[in-house]
Amino acid sequence: MTARDDIIALGKRIGQSIIGQDAMVERLLLGLLANGHLLVEGLPGLAKTRAIKSLAKNLAADLSRVQFTPDLLPADITGSEIYFSEGGKGEFKFQQGPIFANLILADEINRAPAKVQSALLEAMEERQVTVGGKSYPLPDLFMVMATQNPIEQEGTYPLPEAQLDRFLMHIEVGYPCEKSEALIMQLNRSEENAAQTTAKPPVLERLSEQSIFDARREIGAVTLSDPVEKYIVALVFATRYPDRYNKDLAALLQVGVSPRGGIGLDKVSRSYAWLRGRDYVTPDDVKAVVNDVFRHRLILSYEAHASNTPADQVIDRITELVAVS
Repeated sequence: MTARDDIIALGKRIGQSIIGQDAMVERLLLGLLANGHLLVEGLPGLAKTRAIKSLAKNLAADLSRVQFTPDLLPADITGSEIYFSEGGKGEFKFQQGPIFANLILADEINRAPAKVQSALLEAMEERQVTVGGKSYPLPDLFMVMATQNPIEQEGTYPLPEAQLDRFLMHIEVGYPCEKSEALIMQLNRSEENAAQTTAKPPVLERLSEQSIFDARREIGAVTLSDPVEKYIVALVFATRYPDRYNKDLAALLQVGVSPRGGIGLDKVSRSYAWLRGRDYVTPDDVKAVVNDVFRHRLILSYEAHASNTPADQVIDRITELVAVS
């Protein structure tokens, strides 16, 4: 099997336990392929945590789950130096925290204060943790997948802009369709029945880390033509200087996306094209993923909030106004 076949098979295995959320499953794969972190937002019960766990279960990788709460401390994530005494002599040794795993599930990430969020900044950007003046590298396969609830905001803390910008994509999860709803209930019944049997569960085929690295290497060879590259740059600059395109659009935007936004759109577009069996990126590939890459990076104006204009609507307007050169 090729690396692409392995990734497609991984997506199908995840899809067997995550029904009605094909877009979310695909975005999880894109984040994994593009070597980025994901912020997954949706109402309770929409399989956000289940999807992330399913991804970890089908990968030969370690998963750490951190439940973010208001009393969480930075050392609860990164680890800390602990004093050990042996033979009359004592020394401090670093005890690794849950951040030292391949996949990190940051559940309800917005329920912890900014001091805890800051503990993730270095890990997400530089792939290392510094404690007591010494830096400790994180695994080569490292990915933070955070969840948050968009409705219940009591007792939550808005994520700092620097934190949001480190997420490659912001995935929004909606309700499944009627047909999928029935299939979800059937799946739940079958899982309950299987849990009550004494038979051993089947051994899952887990994808190796090397398969992910091989896929990333192939994605690195996916080409971006000059017109498509200029199109990505134009989309980025349209968020920063919207008055060049439309005065109404300019009234909705306060701050545009950072250079990370352009880099992220490049990576995700190439991963999206590769998943579809192509070694080149089209403008349609860019349009298919631009909302996920940009929606958490835009800072909307007071007018946008007053008129209940969401970031997706602003991005859709930008893609209408920006033409492929």
